[in-house]
Amino acid sequence: MQAFQVTGTGKAPELVELDRPSPREGQVLIRIHACGLNFADLLMVKGSYQETPETPFTLGMEVAGEVVAQGEGVTTPAIGTRVAVFGGSGGLAEYGCFPAALCVGLPDTMSYSDAAAFQVAYGTSHVALTRRAKLQQGETLLVTGAAGGVGLTAVELGHLMGAKVIAAARGAEKLEVAKVAGANHLIDTETQDLRAEVKALGGADVVYDAVGGDQFTAALRACRPEARILSIGFASGDVPKIAANHLLVKNITVMGFYWGGYLRFRPDVLTESLATLMAWHAQGKLHPHISHELPLAQAGDGLELLRTRRSTGKVVITP
Repeated sequence: MQAFQVTGTGKAPELVELDRPSPREGQVLIRIHACGLNFADLLMVKGSYQETPETPFTLGMEVAGEVVAQGEGVTTPAIGTRVAVFGGSGGLAEYGCFPAALCVGLPDTMSYSDAAAFQVAYGTSHVALTRRAKLQQGETLLVTGAAGGVGLTAVELGHLMGAKVIAAARGAEKLEVAKVAGANHLIDTETQDLRAEVKALGGADVVYDAVGGDQFTAALRACRPEARILSIGFASGDVPKIAANHLLVKNITVMGFYWGGYLRFRPDVLTESLATLMAWHAQGKLHPHISHELPLAQAGDGLELLRTRRSTGKVVITP
């Protein structure tokens, strides 16, 4: 089979030929139909992600496909079941072995591509907004990087939860995507002052920041009293330094959020969240946005779309 692997830290990933793996105890073998790319894949290439496997390893954190074999002790999911799984790596390949316990069955209404674009992006935004920030109906939600993989789902879910959503992104094309997802107000970060524009709209109760850097600082300065700031990621490459005195004056809370971390200490949180999200998708309430679908041979091009921030929503690779 073919797989898109990192063969050494700092080396460009490459397409390699491997033997098809056999599932170990507790695992299933999945014929992979689709794999969603994430910003974390870029960090893994550089060896700077907090959970980068030892080289060589196959990139690809979230996959969707069909179970074709079971390891010892596995009874479910059954062979032939359509599933999605967040495996952390191993998804950019034609086949992969993953823990059976992490597999989520797909509703008939969900395509493999939608499923591969679904778990991390929607799961991150749903748990962050509901469990961590406790976003309330009528509150104002500011989303930076609002046309990106996770940012766009935050716009969509914030709108669904009854918040007034301010979407900040670069350029008219990306802002139009955020508008379609439910944004009430649009800020072009290339031409407009983020802090001034948000303050003119009355300030933010919740900030969902996937960009970091100057946008985090501007968003902090535009917060209302008792605002909650979710630190989701640092697509700008700049991890912001937080002025604690600004938090004190307005009683602001800054909270970190890493969706995959719950797999270690509260996997039930993710399972319950995904069940809710899958039901909303089946009811037609959620509409995954995939800007590019590429074959496995073009996985490198897909990563470049993420690196240069030329994609909107998700990039999906279809082996």
